[in-house]
Amino acid sequence: MGALVYGRAIKDWSEDDQPRAKMINKGPSSLSDAELLSILMGSGKAGQSALDISRHILESVSHNLLEFSRLSIDDLEHFDGVGPAKAVRLQAALELGRRRELAGALQRKNVSSSADAYSVLKSKLADLRHEEFWVLFLNNRNQVLAQQRISKGGLSGTTADPREVFQIALRLQSTGIILAHNHPSGALRPSASDDRLTQQMKAAGELLVIKVLDHLIITESGYFSYSDEGEL
Repeated sequence: MGALVYGRAIKDWSEDDQPRAKMINKGPSSLSDAELLSILMGSGKAGQSALDISRHILESVSHNLLEFSRLSIDDLEHFDGVGPAKAVRLQAALELGRRRELAGALQRKNVSSSADAYSVLKSKLADLRHEEFWVLFLNNRNQVLAQQRISKGGLSGTTADPREVFQIALRLQSTGIILAHNHPSGALRPSASDDRLTQQMKAAGELLVIKVLDHLIITESGYFSYSDEGEL
């Protein structure tokens, strides 16, 4: 006889409910990516279970969860059997995952290296399809006082106003800042405009005695650090 769950044998559960039973009996780590996704989906459609739809979605991104996390609500709704409610539910789960990773990173007391800064910011920037510019504001012990998105651009670029950045830094009484933006193209080398902006920020910081500690360029495969490369 199959294991009983809520008074019913697992074998009597619908296909959509089977992964839930597996999680109850064996824990979430026992489930495949498709099974976990099917639980979030909740239900399938006529002729297709939630598990069938989940497998199809994952196949479309070659079972790469990073690529899956980059799917927008509109992208998800293009899959047969995924309506607005399911697409929003999936996006909410992905966002919770990002925030959980970020919360873990922020438990770090100090940001004392480019790797530390990258660990704080990668969940925000690494898998975006557009450019964003973020700043970490630090105190004199290199502890993160705040992290803030300064601007959001398109596929090819974004910019940041030094006045806005240092206005925030002054309000927070920050003594150092770390600049960061992403390159959706995957290019790790800075552009000429990246170099100009870095120097503008550095010059403004010197006037206000707020040190620009680094500028990171983040991609899904890694990061470039102006400080590590001796270019700051």
